[in-house]
Amino acid sequence: MSSTLATNTPRRDASTPVPSNTYRPAPRVAGPLDALAALLARYSITALRISLGLVFLGFGALKFFDGMSPAAELAQRTIDALTFGIVGPDAALLITAILETVIGLTLITGIFLRAGLVLLAGAFVGIMAPLVLFFHELFPHGPTIVGQYVIKDIVLVCAAAVVASHALGARLTLPGARS
Repeated sequence: MSSTLATNTPRRDASTPVPSNTYRPAPRVAGPLDALAALLARYSITALRISLGLVFLGFGALKFFDGMSPAAELAQRTIDALTFGIVGPDAALLITAILETVIGLTLITGIFLRAGLVLLAGAFVGIMAPLVLFFHELFPHGPTIVGQYVIKDIVLVCAAAVVASHALGARLTLPGARS
């Protein structure tokens, strides 16, 4: 006796024609927008992560060189205020440079990404603090150049949120896509 179950329907292989009365949905023809959507779903968050890393690496590296960063004085004053004067201006700038460079490298390479994102979350406290600490200086009668510099950080916070959600398991999916 055979251990397999017998069925009343014969097996079909690829060469056996399907009867014309069998319903088969028409295959979906992918258009150029569908291809673009698939491409963006696949690569956009990685591109966002790397570009965010390049921004942090670039701005962090500038802080290593005296007079190169337009935000150096603001970073020094912010850390001075946040630490109640415990961290001096030179140490504040060096800490900021190292922190931003490390964050940039983790984002670019993806190595220790979650640790880099934790550092980034902490760094955003310091990055956004001038909006509270020095608002009247940044926006005396409208945004100053340094005020605009701080405002663009809102975009960086949003980009970091997308990258972090992806690092924690969120995925872009296309409508009708099989997972």
